[in-house]
Amino acid sequence: MKFKVLVVDDTIFYRKIISDVIEDLPDLEVVGTANNGQIALSRIRTLKPDLITLDVEMPIMNGLVLLENIIKEQLKVDVIMLSSKTLNGSEATVKALELGAFDFITKPDDSSADANRNAITKDLSRVLQSFKRSKEIGLKVSPRPKIPVTQSVVKTISKFKRVEKSQAIAIGVSTGGPNALTKVIPVLPGDIGVPIFLVQHIPPVFSASLAKSLDAKSALTVKEAVNGEEVQANTVYLAPGSTQMMVASGAGMKKIIRISKDAPAENNCKPSVDYLFRSVAREYGSKSTCVIMTGMGVDGKVGVMVTKASGAISIVQDGPSCVVYGMPKVVIEAGLADVITPLDNIANEIRKTL
Repeated sequence: MKFKVLVVDDTIFYRKIISDVIEDLPDLEVVGTANNGQIALSRIRTLKPDLITLDVEMPIMNGLVLLENIIKEQLKVDVIMLSSKTLNGSEATVKALELGAFDFITKPDDSSADANRNAITKDLSRVLQSFKRSKEIGLKVSPRPKIPVTQSVVKTISKFKRVEKSQAIAIGVSTGGPNALTKVIPVLPGDIGVPIFLVQHIPPVFSASLAKSLDAKSALTVKEAVNGEEVQANTVYLAPGSTQMMVASGAGMKKIIRISKDAPAENNCKPSVDYLFRSVAREYGSKSTCVIMTGMGVDGKVGVMVTKASGAISIVQDGPSCVVYGMPKVVIEAGLADVITPLDNIANEIRKTL
């Protein structure tokens, strides 16, 4: 089976590069192109592609408006965004991811055309391979209908009976994360009484835009973490892109954030869930709740092993509600999950541990 791809970009240069990358990958084929969202919407209706690569900034109808129309018309197509590295581009891309786009890549800005071509080929190939693997192994990659938890059938597997309350929450998430986080962070009360440490696999600038977007939606304070700042309750600390974040002991028994640009990537991830979770195990021990949500790869598995060994509670998103059932799957299969629950019930399960 070949997956059909529609390439949407207002420049011939990018339409050509993207089309060439797609045609070089097995089981993917370009079925059409479009230079603006209005044309793309018409071709999505007629060509019925499985996936579109979508530029954010286009004339007539930009990528965000097109994505909103796709959702409004309930068109069954997945989306990979192409974004500039500017603040405006990052904010638009984060909004697209929150709306349910599968993933994104950044457009390179090197002075050399060959360098730009090589960079976009590498990044796009990686994301397309992730998409293809998800499809091939029967994993869900399309956004689920937005059903309130009160109307959905929540099947939660729980095997923890801990009496003590958690004093910190740590969350790890990757592909599909921005959309999933909008179903969790804004649902938590502003007076939750503990800090939340969050690793989302995302580049610099985009992490700041994600924190800003979540903060606007939430009663909690959501911010990009700063090295050396004192940890406060009722605050979500998002790891900055391309850094490693940990929590450490400061003066007077206070906790502080440590951010490192020099620490190496783990599981090819920077920030890494494992890196954060080890520090949470050290600083909070059994008085912590660790959450693994949608994402490709294995980042978080070793971290949960460490937090579980210290007595922490682990909450893991179930397969059907994941955009990519990778990170949660390896934790569940290793027998490390205390609670396995759908996305729309994660916030409720977190509150139970406090």
